[in-house]
Amino acid sequence: MCAMAGIYFHIPFCKRICSYCDFYRTAQLKELPKVVDRMCAEVTERADYLNDKKLNTIYFGGGTPSLLSPKQLAQLLEITRAHFDCSEVEEATLEANPDDLTTQYLNSLLKLGINRLSIGVQSFDNDCLRLMNRRHTAEEAVAAIKRAQEAGFENLTIDLIFGVPGFGGEKLAHTIDTALSLGVQHISAYLLTIEERTRFGRMVEKGELKEVSDEVAEAEYLLMHNRLTASGMEHYEVSNYALPLYRARHNSHYWDSTPYLGIGPAAHSYDGLSRQWNVSSVQRYLAGEEPEQELLGETELYEEYLMTRLRTAEGFSAEEFQIRFGEERLHTLRLNAEPMIREGLLEHLDGHFRIPADRLLLSDRVIGSLFDL
Repeated sequence: MCAMAGIYFHIPFCKRICSYCDFYRTAQLKELPKVVDRMCAEVTERADYLNDKKLNTIYFGGGTPSLLSPKQLAQLLEITRAHFDCSEVEEATLEANPDDLTTQYLNSLLKLGINRLSIGVQSFDNDCLRLMNRRHTAEEAVAAIKRAQEAGFENLTIDLIFGVPGFGGEKLAHTIDTALSLGVQHISAYLLTIEERTRFGRMVEKGELKEVSDEVAEAEYLLMHNRLTASGMEHYEVSNYALPLYRARHNSHYWDSTPYLGIGPAAHSYDGLSRQWNVSSVQRYLAGEEPEQELLGETELYEEYLMTRLRTAEGFSAEEFQIRFGEERLHTLRLNAEPMIREGLLEHLDGHFRIPADRLLLSDRVIGSLFDL
């Protein structure tokens, strides 16, 4: 069986900058055509990065990939198919803003082979959307999801954000219930993290906004967890819920150490032994600046393994861990795990280490306790 891999295209362009966003992005849309051309060249230049592995996922992330025209998407897909074996691609995802999803655009995406949409809804509360500086309303988001379903998309995921000050409780419950009523196959639910360099960060500094407490964040996390799992979705990763057979295959590459190639400004790549990342600057990317690289030593691979595997509901098996890292390290892991197990934040059952799904919000704390001291 041939090893599989994924390819990720980072489109860092936005018409409007959201209040919470700390990713590399730019509103200089005039540069988009040049960046697409450069991305096509980068695919050619890095065609050997995945060592002839077959692609099984293609992902357009951002930024706002739905700003790409069908012609630009076709450019990127054609160059990918020219350099990689795409015969077993199961999932081709485009992240999209609701107001970009016209019927004509949706039909074009299907013709190109895009079979999954990740729609950035964030909330079904208009006051919350305004606070976050989103460029759609709740009604427009609902209409876009229904248009996508009517066009023939059978694999839809929507992003939601919880922990937004003033929008918990009944308001959050309304957002969750609205999402469930639309019959989407997957929901990604992220806890709002307020970063200094964002509009929300500046508002906090000025005293215009106050982050929710850890207790409120945990209560909202449990509300999300309980409502979505009660509806039949599995909580399979810290921030991700899916109906059976609809887990995000590309995102799962990040958690199970499958190699992937990242194309575009600020895109990251992983080949199993090292990480690479492109410069976070459109101008420097267009100038052809080479990606930076980090070779992963034994300690980095160990920590990487814990950080990715323990984000998932399955965790990892002690047997697999011992094969990869040795008996001595497994012994140390068991010793370090004991306090977390006593606290109920980690389980060691049937030969597997895992964090209970309703405690995954605390995964960073658990994982950090298992690192080498």
